[in-house]
Amino acid sequence: MEIFSQDPTEAEFVNDPYPFYHRTRAQGPLFLWREYNLPCATSHALVNALLRDRRLGREIPPERRAPVADHLRPFMDFESRSMLELEAPAHTRLRGLVVRAFTSRRINALAPDIETLAHQLIDAFPAGPFDLLTAFAEKIPVIIIARLLGVPEDMSDQLLKWSHDMVAMYQANRNRDTETRAVAATQAFSEFMAGYIEQRRKAPRDDLLSALIRAEEEGEKLSRDELITTAILLLNAGHEATVHAIGNGVKCLLELDQPPAPLLSAENIAATAEELLRLDPPLHMFTRHVYEDIEISGHKFTRGDEIALLLGAANRDPAAYDDPDSFKPRRDGPANLAFGAGAHFCIGAPLARLEMTIALPILFARLPHLKLAAQPEYADRYHFHGLTRLMVSA
Repeated sequence: MEIFSQDPTEAEFVNDPYPFYHRTRAQGPLFLWREYNLPCATSHALVNALLRDRRLGREIPPERRAPVADHLRPFMDFESRSMLELEAPAHTRLRGLVVRAFTSRRINALAPDIETLAHQLIDAFPAGPFDLLTAFAEKIPVIIIARLLGVPEDMSDQLLKWSHDMVAMYQANRNRDTETRAVAATQAFSEFMAGYIEQRRKAPRDDLLSALIRAEEEGEKLSRDELITTAILLLNAGHEATVHAIGNGVKCLLELDQPPAPLLSAENIAATAEELLRLDPPLHMFTRHVYEDIEISGHKFTRGDEIALLLGAANRDPAAYDDPDSFKPRRDGPANLAFGAGAHFCIGAPLARLEMTIALPILFARLPHLKLAAQPEYADRYHFHGLTRLMVSA
């Protein structure tokens, strides 16, 4: 296995990690990333296979779990109840209960809200250059997920701050200050959600939070702590990736040498959204732990080893996609891995796709002369891949 060195906080990599992915993939589907000390899978075939392989998973084997530092305990206790970090049977139970509440009917019913909100936000755009991330891309996902769950949307700015502070625990430049903010956000967010859960128990409504409280399968229900953790997970995951997907997508469309309007027509928008997700996905690394001794691409792994799956690299694998660095809607090739695959496939993917396919056509129809007002820059937040701002003018 070849060893490659790349600082994930280096500006050149932050703004364009794809040349590094191509260099490493050229030496085989696995390489060792020195800075992470992790073997990394880069090919679409291997990443897709490992995402689906039940001999690997998110949950750390008990014998490999390191002691938790006291200052991190509130955050790690929260994480230990998240279905994102669990495997069967606990993951199966939690995901099953959530799926019973997070139905396609409930998601699709949000379409009119997304359309109306997109128009309202565009109506409020300033006359001069402005940041589309804060004025549009951030607003839609957090307000919609708040409405879906049934928490007040006037809390959206606070929810966004808590979410950013919590997910910062996964970025490459994490430090003690990052950890302190994440713990504080976890505690404040949990207290907030606990209060709303109690309100919904006493006065249920037609919202996802009430549905989660009611959800039951073979006598199993979500406990109070599981409800709090799941609601926060849905709020965090329900907007964090979508913000990046919308921002990255708008950037891509504005940089094309063709007018975006035809790409956003009713017959083309679904394919366009998928190609935007493939070309510049919002999450680039997802890790897995090995549960039994196995051989992967000629390399032996033992129980407890950790492997990084590089979704951003897999989505630009030339063995899977012709001319992978180019934007080509309706291209041939396998489904992109922007939202993962297998048992941990993103439960919020249908909502993210719905928001993209409604919001992007409205944005460009209302602002046909939209253009970049400054060079876009990506945020130093790897494993996430999203812009720090997107200055535009209409």
